[in-house]
Amino acid sequence: MRGGRGRKLKAEINVVPYIDVMLCLLIIFMVMPTSNNPQSIDLPHAEKAVRPPDAYIQVQVKPNGSLSIGIAGKAAEAPETEPNREALVRKLRALHEQYPEYPVLIAGDKESKYDDVIQLISEAKKMGIHRVGLATK
Repeated sequence: MRGGRGRKLKAEINVVPYIDVMLCLLIIFMVMPTSNNPQSIDLPHAEKAVRPPDAYIQVQVKPNGSLSIGIAGKAAEAPETEPNREALVRKLRALHEQYPEYPVLIAGDKESKYDDVIQLISEAKKMGIHRVGLATK
């Protein structure tokens, strides 16, 4: 017996196991997939314009991928169906040169590809058409 003193107990809390458990839980929650489906998007509804333009160039995108373009409004022309996007862009350029003050309205069907509509907006902006809108119900 050395000196006759017994061991003293430490009254400290060991937090290392708690930190290990918390890190494991953190990893589990980071790896676990979210419960909501990222493919479904709730798009906002748009209000109608106070006063729609009198005449405009209308581009229609159908679900099967067919495209048509024409003048709508006062100086209405029957829309012409175009075989592909390049032909539609050429026709849009010609109509914009003929009617530079007309805005462009793109009417994309609910079932049509979102990429087709965005590509048409991009092409119209590249041509220098500043007033490009989307048709809504």
